[in-house]
Amino acid sequence: MKDRILFLFLICPALLLTACSPEEQTSATLTEISFLDVQTHISYLSTDEMKGREAGTAEEAKAANYIADLFREYGLVPAGEEDTYFQNFTVNMSVLENPHASEGDSAADKRIAKNVAALLQGTGDSEELVIIGAHYDHLGMGDFGSLSSSEEPKIHNGADDNASGTAGLLELAEYFSENRPQTDILFLAFSGEEMGLLGSQYYVENPTVDLNNALAMINMDMIGRMNNDRLLIFGVATADRWEGMLNEANSDSLSLELVPDGTGSSDHTSFYYQDIPVLHYFTDTHADYHRPSDDAEWINAEGQARVLKHVARVVERLDELDKADMEFTEAPGQQRQSMSMDGPTLGVLPDYGYDGEGFRITGVSGDGPAAKAGLEGGDIIIRIGAIDVEDIYGYMGALNELERGETVEVTVLRDGEELTMQVLL
Repeated sequence: MKDRILFLFLICPALLLTACSPEEQTSATLTEISFLDVQTHISYLSTDEMKGREAGTAEEAKAANYIADLFREYGLVPAGEEDTYFQNFTVNMSVLENPHASEGDSAADKRIAKNVAALLQGTGDSEELVIIGAHYDHLGMGDFGSLSSSEEPKIHNGADDNASGTAGLLELAEYFSENRPQTDILFLAFSGEEMGLLGSQYYVENPTVDLNNALAMINMDMIGRMNNDRLLIFGVATADRWEGMLNEANSDSLSLELVPDGTGSSDHTSFYYQDIPVLHYFTDTHADYHRPSDDAEWINAEGQARVLKHVARVVERLDELDKADMEFTEAPGQQRQSMSMDGPTLGVLPDYGYDGEGFRITGVSGDGPAAKAGLEGGDIIIRIGAIDVEDIYGYMGALNELERGETVEVTVLRDGEELTMQVLL
């Protein structure tokens, strides 16, 4: 209960002499979205003691328990397996290390990972629901997916990726538990996202609720680094109503960049392929992405609270609609199940809001191949070797054809001029 006693005295200055009206008493009990709560959750999940929350580890299980305990405290109903908050699934580490390994290999290093699921029952009698999700796993010691140049294992705390989204999930669960909508809300914390959307893919294949009743799925991944009020929202073309709703909900004067694509390298993709309208909230990438330096000290908690207030207003608008009002539409462009990187990297920061030809970058890692070759923020990569790059998918596909240690020509557009550079991968 957040400062309710103080709040009561603020709204009822004559409290000792005159009782508050029923309307005042009701408003006094409403929980607000708090950036201090955001800081608390992120700080806990991204400490060194959590060792990067890699899927299937003891630290991932500890994080799952933290999430489940708070769901219980907020009065949410277990929506996992066997009347628990958990849904277990298997991660085959041998297949991750070697995609050609057999799933049935008895020597495989198999782990049990956990999704965490909870249902907030609405005040209405409809079976329809809104899904809010975020992944809580990260890279552990950096064995998979790290962009660090260090060859030594280091803890990847993942404060923004994605303790921020998990903190948002918890804060919205608390908020809506005391500002209860008519429509049910399913809160899902996924594991295995960093290994290829494993948790969300498992969930849609083994749902604990009827996904046919879902109005929409809202995903939060990397929402803790807002800069210049900029907020990217993906999936806008997956329902005709999204654009209007998102703009109407923008009472905080955020600089919204609305992107049509319904897929990408986060968990909303799994729900897009179930023909469910999706949104993905994202405050953009940064130089600490998938590196040990993604720590809580760099989080903009006040900015994240503004993101969460926008999400809350969108959910409140969805609460006024029926499923028939949110008809799924297939987003334009080439849709991909995931964006996996199996080859080397250039060490660049993608501009995820760019929708023109090529792959525009917002910056480069100080010690990466791109920086050494002279690439700069604002460059648009249009060709890698002999492969034309049309978008981020083409960029990743081109690099997946290469090996570390190779030298490749990279052609960019800079201020309208084509430049070709030799890049040592």
